[in-house]
Formats: sequence, C-alpha cells, structure tokens
Amino acid sequence: MNIIETDYWCLMLPDEWSAEQSDDVVLITDQDGIGELAVTTLVRASGAGERITAADIAKEESPEISAWHAADYGGFTGVTGQLEENGSAITEWYLNYGDALLYITYACDEEDDGLDAAAVDEILSTLVRGDALTI
Repeated sequence: MNIIETDYWCLMLPDEWSAEQSDDVVLITDQDGIGELAVTTLVRASGAGERITAADIAKEESPEISAWHAADYGGFTGVTGQLEENGSAITEWYLNYGDALLYITYACDEEDDGLDAAAVDEILSTLVRGDALTI
C-alpha cells in the first residue's frame, strides 16, 4: 500500500495505483490506465462568513447532475453524483470537514464505466483528515 498525505487529508492506495501531486490537485491512476481519480482541496479562510454545505456547493457547481446521494468517508461528509459527458463517465464527490472542501472526480471512457468502481470506493474508504483540520 502507498500512502498519499497532504496537510488536510490522507489516503492509502493499492500497489497498482500511483499518484502525482501538484499544489492543489492530486491525480491518482491505476496501471491499467482505465480512469483518473482527482482530489482537489479547497480551504475556507476562517471567519469567511456563513458555512455552506457540500450539497449546496455541488448543486451550484454541477447543475448537470440531477441526482445527488449522501457520501461519508473518514469524517468527510457530503454528496456524490454521476454524469456522462463527451464520451466520458464522470463521478463527482463534494465532501467537507470543518473548513476544508474536497472536490473529487473520477473519469473514464463510457465503455469502461464501473470497471474501477470497487477500487475507487476502496481508496476513498481509507480517507482520513489531516493534522491541519480541527473543528
């Protein structure tokens, strides 16, 4: 198992998966190259006004997704939904914990939809908050 760690969250990856980390996005792929899991971390400045839920942000930022479902991984809670666009199957998650919002996407070709679903769920089930997050 490989461990991917940021200040705000941590994930464990199966050996056949790898990650590249830039300033605010972590791109995770498996050796088969079927799809790509991307994790973007947004942190709200303390005292930045009223809190908005992950569900509210999801509905505003991704109006093309008509059905949202509750999601909970390692204390991060929010919603998940799916869409098809330009030949790709895309699953999105909006999860928050304290002042952090994780925007997570998994994208693959439509014909490969579902092939990595169990592996992606397994990866996300290892999600835990990082040391920079306190409530």
